[in-house]
Amino acid sequence: MALTWTHKDRGEIRVHENLEELSIDLVDYIAEISEASIKEHGVFCIVLSGGSLINLMGKLVEPPYNKIVDWAKWYVFWADERVVGKNHDDSNYKLAKETLLSKVNVFPRHICSINDTVSAEDAATEYEFAIRQMVKTRTVIASENSDCPRFDLILLGMGSDGHVASLFPNHPALEVKDDWVTFLTDSPKPPPERITFTLPVINSAASVVVVATGESKANAVHLAIDDLTSLETSPSLPARLVQPSSGNLIWFMDKPAGSKLDGFKFSE
Repeated sequence: MALTWTHKDRGEIRVHENLEELSIDLVDYIAEISEASIKEHGVFCIVLSGGSLINLMGKLVEPPYNKIVDWAKWYVFWADERVVGKNHDDSNYKLAKETLLSKVNVFPRHICSINDTVSAEDAATEYEFAIRQMVKTRTVIASENSDCPRFDLILLGMGSDGHVASLFPNHPALEVKDDWVTFLTDSPKPPPERITFTLPVINSAASVVVVATGESKANAVHLAIDDLTSLETSPSLPARLVQPSSGNLIWFMDKPAGSKLDGFKFSE
């Protein structure tokens, strides 16, 4: 059983007994939001990240999800991407394709990946342009509260330093307000060249999920969620800055990642 509670400012927190339980709950949630979005406006616009998050979504290719999810209505985007070839081991696209997208019936033309043959700056510009065109044609809903797209679901992993997407602590990319997509050539984690959604886009989503697993994330989870008397120690912790303006925020984690939370009282 997951320990679940709602924080007055930081959304819903779900602490799971183990990764298997977390994976099942996460996939259930994705399927639920997919169905609701398709009923509401005919498509499901989902934004992925890389890393272990994609592996935790693996049950989507298994029964019953592979049969009940309306894959033809999915549009797939990336919250961030490494500017490498699509066959490169560092590519978030490659990981998602091999783990998930090649095993279900998502239309290839609905998979919106970056141009990997240009510079990071040009890749960010082109990716934003492509999304703006999809907002113009109403494939992606426009936010009522900002100049940003309103994706149905943005899935984010979180690093032990509190980074989400490719938004790292104290990095200038955190301050970008006018662009939907920005770029880095100096990522603290290799590879250095990346594109990433900006905070205004992330915070305009209908639902944002942050996934954190492992003991190495426990301190960052605490700093990102708990009521701290002083935020001087983490003034630009990216995960703390994830705060949907009119959407849902849900945290999925295992016991080790949630072990330092003030609300952590897991009954054995």
